[in-house]
Amino acid sequence: MEVTEGAVTIDVPEQSGEGVEGEVFFNTEQELNRDLTVAALRAYREREPRAETYLDATCASGIRGVRAAADGWDATLVDRDPAAVALARENLARNDAAGDVLHDDANAVLWDPEDAYDVVDLDPFGTPAPFLDATFANARDLVCVTATDTAPLCGAHFASGVRKYQTTPRNTEYHAEMGVRVLLSAMARSAARFDVGVAPLLTHATRHYVRTYVDLTHSASAANDAVDALGHVYHCPECLWREHERGLRADRPDACPHCDGTNLLTAGPIWLGATHDDAFCEATRRHLDDDMGTRERAADLLDTLSGELDRPTHYDQHKLYGRWSEPAVGMDEFLAALRDAGHDASRTHYGGTTFETDASVGEIRDVAP
Repeated sequence: MEVTEGAVTIDVPEQSGEGVEGEVFFNTEQELNRDLTVAALRAYREREPRAETYLDATCASGIRGVRAAADGWDATLVDRDPAAVALARENLARNDAAGDVLHDDANAVLWDPEDAYDVVDLDPFGTPAPFLDATFANARDLVCVTATDTAPLCGAHFASGVRKYQTTPRNTEYHAEMGVRVLLSAMARSAARFDVGVAPLLTHATRHYVRTYVDLTHSASAANDAVDALGHVYHCPECLWREHERGLRADRPDACPHCDGTNLLTAGPIWLGATHDDAFCEATRRHLDDDMGTRERAADLLDTLSGELDRPTHYDQHKLYGRWSEPAVGMDEFLAALRDAGHDASRTHYGGTTFETDASVGEIRDVAP
């Protein structure tokens, strides 16, 4: 079938949202992800004019790499599936877009120091974990990662999450944020092995995937700073109290300081630092254009991110009121009450009833209408 996204039109095999066995996979539900990628790459090029080369490390149909090439990037597309390689070449040619397509394993290309790229984009089927070390060994400026294995990331598939990301994920009401912070933790630890520090510029959890863009600084001190942003969250499933602390050694309280419950959960090490940069989100928003089919959705998401308090972890208002056995009030009234009491509070992009605040569970309960 023929698909038009942004300024390009490509051919992909006819398929449902789950793809067709034996055919090159094309995810029709990732248009928002790809529109944001183009806008974020524009914002990054504005930030770092020296960045020119772009690697689509697991290209499949080539849609992401073709869109980058059409937008002026010196693009290289890689896939180990010969059918995907042939299709990616056809799609580049169809759009008169210059670029190279390599029939190779992404890790083999990423490990080669002679072919280092300014921007590396990982959008594999499932977990990006097997590609992280090779990516951070040689990427120069920006690493973009999509992870679609949200169940391991969020702790719903606990053992798988531990194996893939070498951390303890927990399936809580803020499970999407848990996925974000587990992924960023794995990336920070991988990058640190190569004396590279990561700084997230834009991160979002949308439906079935997490997407992040991290700026790189090549120095041991920057790697140390990123490791220092790791830590643990302690969570009480009884009253929804939680607390976070930095450090690679967990020191969980014996009991919940709010309800005295002893069934506390520990998650970590996870990323406790900022997950986005407000200025970069705003710059990305300026680079959305009318050719993008998800422009309005992307703009709304970026607006929410820009206004979001960037601190672990968010609450779900309905979950809280459910624990209190009371009917929930409107979100605007609820957030206003927190602010009137002197607390910072904001909506989050994780859901319509989710919010972040510096108030504790007890303080939220005291001021909630």
